[in-house]
Amino acid sequence: MITVELHGLRVHAHHGVHAHEKENGQQFVFDVELDVGEHGASDRLEDAVDYSAVAEAVKAVSDARSYDLLEALATAVADDLLARFAPQRVRVRVAKPDARPAGLDATPSVSVSKP
Repeated sequence: MITVELHGLRVHAHHGVHAHEKENGQQFVFDVELDVGEHGASDRLEDAVDYSAVAEAVKAVSDARSYDLLEALATAVADDLLARFAPQRVRVRVAKPDARPAGLDATPSVSVSKP
């Protein structure tokens, strides 16, 4: 089983429940894993899932609309990656590194796995 992984993909976007988040935007960090069977074992790009295309897809979903919740954003990205690349499984983690929950130093994140 080959897993295509993309970690630490930073995308500036306007997601969140607060007005200042939607107006000013902030960094979101995506970690993506796609289980693709044996795609790419042939050493031919046309047989593989191109991680550049995965990065572009994540950004496109994030840019398409504003989400209030990380859960909804992560789910939308996972659904899009399933549709575009047909992996056996996809896992998407999205984090808000600039958020300070309860004023404390922590990074909130959400993970979604499908199917």
